[in-house]
Amino acid sequence: MTDSSKNYQWRTLDKDLNRLSRVEYATMHMSRPLTGVGISLAFIVIAALAAAVITGQAQGALFIVAAAAFGAYMALNIGANDVANNMGPAVGAKALSMTGAIVVAAVCESAGALIAGGDVVSTISKEIIDPVSVENARVFTWAMMSALLSAAIWVNIATWFSAPVSTTHSVVGGVLGAGVAAAGLSAVNWPTMGAIAASWVVSPLLGGIIAATVLAFIKWRIIYRDDKIAAARTWVPVLIGVMAAAFSAYLALKGLKRVIEIDLPAALMIGLAVGLICYLIAIPLIRRQAQGMENRNKSLKILFGVPLVISAALLSFAHGANDVANAVGPLAAIVHAQEFGTFAGKVAIPAWVMIIGAFGISFGLMLFGPKLIRMVGSQITKLNPMRAYCVALAAAITVIVASWLGLPVSSTHIAVGGVFGVGFFREWHAERRVSKIKLNRPPAKRLAAEERRRRKLVRRSHFMTIVAAWVITVPAAALLSGGMFLILRGLMG
Repeated sequence: MTDSSKNYQWRTLDKDLNRLSRVEYATMHMSRPLTGVGISLAFIVIAALAAAVITGQAQGALFIVAAAAFGAYMALNIGANDVANNMGPAVGAKALSMTGAIVVAAVCESAGALIAGGDVVSTISKEIIDPVSVENARVFTWAMMSALLSAAIWVNIATWFSAPVSTTHSVVGGVLGAGVAAAGLSAVNWPTMGAIAASWVVSPLLGGIIAATVLAFIKWRIIYRDDKIAAARTWVPVLIGVMAAAFSAYLALKGLKRVIEIDLPAALMIGLAVGLICYLIAIPLIRRQAQGMENRNKSLKILFGVPLVISAALLSFAHGANDVANAVGPLAAIVHAQEFGTFAGKVAIPAWVMIIGAFGISFGLMLFGPKLIRMVGSQITKLNPMRAYCVALAAAITVIVASWLGLPVSSTHIAVGGVFGVGFFREWHAERRVSKIKLNRPPAKRLAAEERRRRKLVRRSHFMTIVAAWVITVPAAALLSGGMFLILRGLMG
């Protein structure tokens, strides 16, 4: 064989191997979503098997096993959707990498659920259904299974369309639909439902207004000062103290129910004390960190980086402590109903139920969370550490204000409302600055109205998608749940 024929043979082999490698790469790329689905299914099966082992031959074991699978599915969806609201701003501001955000959130969410998660949970979520109407243990079990599965399916659908929704509102819708199917419209506590509906407006508005107000303060007192670093040395410790006070009160109020029950005045006193201590500690730390920094906005971003990461971690801890119990509440209610054969207004959450919730959130976050994290963090409006810090601080303050006013609020709506608030404030501020200088600009250089609309700082398509998802969450989950309840009652008599 000649040298030329050998070279031709090797070139042919290289081309074939290159084609094979491209096919393998394409196959791996297409199989990534299937990998997440496979791991999720494995987790659901393991949760069901664990429930089977724990319950053994107890009465209603089959119902408990099925409910454990539904609860695991719900926990996965919480991780995929709800946690993005806590970590999205930090990732969008580049204070955390995607991997770092997932690790921090998984650890803090699990810790919040297992350490500070509530001992008891209301079996009729938010008391929206008259307990007397579903006192029969069998009917109650069907209702809770329908609520749990419908809420999980709805959150799954919302995640698919990149819409951050409230998992608590999804559970509320599920309980509402199953309750109406079981006992009719008269069983619904309509004043409570009215308050929940009002929270759809109150939560994002409060979050947005507070976030925009904090951003305006930062611009006024720090960013637009001639000596930005000197202003930062004065005001960043104050903002850190405010953040520490807000999160301490938030955690005392919402995240430490298992450890101790704290009312609002006590929570505010705890927050004030912790905030003052953190302010005093931050003064020398910020001064040391600011030494030698250039008088630029880039330097300010560095000063806000660490407080932003800490606030994101604290939000995740509080979310794990507060919202996970609400999500696995129907599962705990089913376990109680099957073990004791009676309905109870409030039930204890078994440790294995909380473990399913904690691990499910972590798996859901790792497998499917990045999609929503990117959307919340970078696709609604552009965030930097100062803007993201405003969102995190607004979330904590809004919960405290809402508790003081006695209003039910959604952490999801607050966080996303904060992102929108920051974005719309930036638009307003930019328009205001343009209006001041446009008279001095030659007509040829002025932007057309269509071009100015195109350059809006908040993406309207995401705004409309998210608002629509918020509005239809309770009705959609209720319709799904009502249909499932009727199917279950028809199949099982």
